[in-house]
Amino acid sequence: MEGKDGPSSVDDKSQYAIEGVVDTTRDESEGTSQLIYIDPEKEAAAFRKFDKYVLPVSVIFQVLSSLDRNNLGNARVFGFDEEIGLTGGQFGNINTLSSVCTILLEMPWVLAVRKFGAKAALGTAFLLWSASTLGTAFIHNYAQAIVVRMILNAAEAGLAQGFAYLFSTIYPRELAGKRIMTTNLAQTISGAFGGLFAYAVQTMGTRRGLSAWRWLFIVEFCITIFVGGIGWIFLPKSAESAWFLNAEEKETMRLKKIRDFHLRGQKKFEKKWIRLALTDPFVWMLGIAFFTSSVAINGFGVFLPTIIQGLGFASLKVNYMTIPVYVLGTITLVTVVWLSDKYKRRGVFIIGCCVPVAVGYLVCVGTANRGAGYAGMFILVLGLYPISTLAVTWIATNLSPDSKRAIGMPLAYSIANISAVVSSQLYPSQQGPRYVQGNAVSAGLTVVAAFLYGSCWLLLRHRNAKKAKMIAEGATTNGLEGDQSLDSMYIL
Repeated sequence: MEGKDGPSSVDDKSQYAIEGVVDTTRDESEGTSQLIYIDPEKEAAAFRKFDKYVLPVSVIFQVLSSLDRNNLGNARVFGFDEEIGLTGGQFGNINTLSSVCTILLEMPWVLAVRKFGAKAALGTAFLLWSASTLGTAFIHNYAQAIVVRMILNAAEAGLAQGFAYLFSTIYPRELAGKRIMTTNLAQTISGAFGGLFAYAVQTMGTRRGLSAWRWLFIVEFCITIFVGGIGWIFLPKSAESAWFLNAEEKETMRLKKIRDFHLRGQKKFEKKWIRLALTDPFVWMLGIAFFTSSVAINGFGVFLPTIIQGLGFASLKVNYMTIPVYVLGTITLVTVVWLSDKYKRRGVFIIGCCVPVAVGYLVCVGTANRGAGYAGMFILVLGLYPISTLAVTWIATNLSPDSKRAIGMPLAYSIANISAVVSSQLYPSQQGPRYVQGNAVSAGLTVVAAFLYGSCWLLLRHRNAKKAKMIAEGATTNGLEGDQSLDSMYIL
């Protein structure tokens, strides 16, 4: 099927879950061909179980993780820097070194999820980052801050990618976006809640000899270990062995894995996919595009309170003034991702979202007016979070099989997270109160990102056209494997 954008990017076999057609694929264990039919109602019932038990855990884990990570910016507003003796760009250095841990450990965490299951891998990460959050409350100098925050980022490195990988093994490609969205949905929720929570703690003042910012992390730890601990119980090891599925639903998921063999591949990790992932231009192109757009995202998440404070507002107002910005971001994120899933398009929505991000930052660069600068935050958040959600969804649902996805997806995300090193240096205190350099760089890189995402779209469109031409000429194979074979088309 072709439209105005070229060959359909929707995998006919992934459509099966909706249309209930019979699909021909290979049995994973025997390597033989057979007809697999799954009742669409039974498959949908299994998906609802995952929505009920796993999706909320994803949101909870990532809200708590983002809260623990980003409240360092809120703590800075009420005395963090002064009490532990930070000067100049040292706060940025803490975030820079912490980001290195994130970059290096994302792929190992995703491979751990693939090998040991989500329950064991993500549960271990949960315990480590909870302990690091508590440790932040008792640091007294620059070196201690670096160590504790590096451990926290190391533990959280694979959280978003781990859940994205898990969802890509559960849901059809055209339904995955709304689930992978939980990563950025968690950031907006924690941003809004974090500002309110930090404001409430700030009014406590010093208690029992501990400053308000220290209580911020102590209370966060208590919430994290209690709520997150309950959520941990609900995590499954894999889609086919989830404890909350009945026998019939487990069989449905097992048959789905066989039916989707061309997307999932062998259960055992095959080393050949390391080379194929590392040599796929799409992985590197999307990673570089994601890097340029993520500078704005990372800078916004960590430094939004700093930006608003730099506009001249009193420190006590800063935390609750972030709340409406995040609320608007949440609404926009849900709307854009829903539309992207509905129309089965990623590239056009990503490129479109780059426009308000660049405009919002340029407003902050172009005027010293406090009201205009604050309005700029509302403009940029219209496109900020959908970009990263759809970028992750784009690569997670287009790379196959699982072995290639487990390498290519976190690799692209790690390239993107190098942006955190850049972002952490963009807002040094000596450049306040307007931080013109940081906002200008964020705006410029967002424009570059739009063109780079466009090049990714052109690459996938070219591949789809080439596949469609070969199929029309009667070819049954192109000699390639995984997502580059004739078994599926890319979602554009």
